[in-house]
Amino acid sequence: MQIGYKLSTEGFAPTEIIRQAVAAEQAGFDFVEISDHFHPWLDNQGHSGFTWSILGSIAAKTERVGLVTGVTCPTMRYHPAIIAQAAATMALISNGRFTLGVGAGENLNEHIIGEGWPGARIRHRMLREALEIIRLLWQGGYKSYDGEFLNLEDAGVFDLPETLPRIVVASGGKASARIAAELGDGIFATEPRADLVEGYAAAGGAGVRYAEVPLAYASSPGDAAAAVLEKEPWFATGWPVMSELPNPKNFKAASSTVREEDVLQQFACGPDVERHLEVVGQFTEAGFDHLVLHNGGPDPDAFLEFFAGELKPRLA
Repeated sequence: MQIGYKLSTEGFAPTEIIRQAVAAEQAGFDFVEISDHFHPWLDNQGHSGFTWSILGSIAAKTERVGLVTGVTCPTMRYHPAIIAQAAATMALISNGRFTLGVGAGENLNEHIIGEGWPGARIRHRMLREALEIIRLLWQGGYKSYDGEFLNLEDAGVFDLPETLPRIVVASGGKASARIAAELGDGIFATEPRADLVEGYAAAGGAGVRYAEVPLAYASSPGDAAAAVLEKEPWFATGWPVMSELPNPKNFKAASSTVREEDVLQQFACGPDVERHLEVVGQFTEAGFDHLVLHNGGPDPDAFLEFFAGELKPRLA
């Protein structure tokens, strides 16, 4: 079991994200997972720095903690050749600490290139092609690829690490679980669903199993829930909605009916370590072995102190 800390680029400035990563390493986290967005979920989150620049700075300022993208879409906003090059470079400059988390993307971030937003089945086929291209380029030498959606022409990644990064594939159903099993080294989820782990295993997957755990630390459950309602109410819309809406204003409208009781039901809110362990347990029981603690509370440093002093010893 490994425990990670979520770095939300939508909620904090780039320099603050880097500071939090260093603090997370000092607090004893095994890895940090960083989101890869062009837009925030909501305008009042107010940020969305370029993840790959931030990652380079984190690698330079840390020594031990693992680095994971959670997650990058390598099909539209980025061509997979660029991600193959970027991930290989990150593996080198982090001394092998990098894991590439990928997914089929969200309209929120990918529509910006003006090519429309494909349906889910098309997005999965595009993701499969993207992973084939990344794997092909990581073989070394000049490579070409003629796909239904993506192409590669006489390209080569020159700086390749001896040990290639793991690829962990975001999954919300059977189709993406099969892609994770066939072309990835692990699965990534945001819900405590045993069926995703079981589907991944049934398709031949035997790798790592990442999941984001919704926590919100504050001095009281009410204060914690209020922070989530202010900045992260979109969580309640569910992945089918989260992948389809194009702009922060749409997420504001879609999450306008989320209530405090909805937050308290899904998040571990407040200072009670037992409640936090209860929510974490939902994910371990579902079969996940790399847990990313996503703090929706108002004070990152207070959460890191709570983790180091109370939560981490109990998780161990």
